[in-house]
Amino acid sequence: MLKAGEYYVSGKGEVLYTMLGSCVAACIYDLDRKIGGMNHFLLPGLVHPDEIFTSEVGRYGMYAMELLIGELIKTGARRERLKAKVFGGGNVLKFRSADGDITGSNVRFASKFLELEGIPPQRQDVGGKQGRKVLFFSDSARVLLKRFDVAAAPEALNDEAAYKSRVFHPRVEKPSVIMF
Repeated sequence: MLKAGEYYVSGKGEVLYTMLGSCVAACIYDLDRKIGGMNHFLLPGLVHPDEIFTSEVGRYGMYAMELLIGELIKTGARRERLKAKVFGGGNVLKFRSADGDITGSNVRFASKFLELEGIPPQRQDVGGKQGRKVLFFSDSARVLLKRFDVAAAPEALNDEAAYKSRVFHPRVEKPSVIMF
């Protein structure tokens, strides 16, 4: 079970599972080697300089994708054989208008990243106003997907909502240091 900010790779035929609302999950795999992995991220990028050492980098798409691809290759996958499936980015969590289009940015980021890396997306199920439950079979790249109405089952995204509240905390201004 992957939560927001996590990734996992398996060459053992495991089933990876996550619940998505506004977050995006990329399932990247090498079918010839029967190795696959999944990540789950909330933001496309942009680590604030004050948070660079305390940040959970897996929550950022850029790092989540790099971590996943790196681990796939370490496990034996071949970069030139990698393919992907992308899910999530539903408009289900409420963001401040000052945060911009988080869900749309996630979806655009994932597509552009895969294009630039030369990893062809084989399937996408993104956007909309529904949550998604995704089961990814790491050895066959098979996906079972179930969309659900978040209003009817808000508890399904409790983890993602809690993660969002930790990520989007108000910045605390540090007091100025006066040196004499």
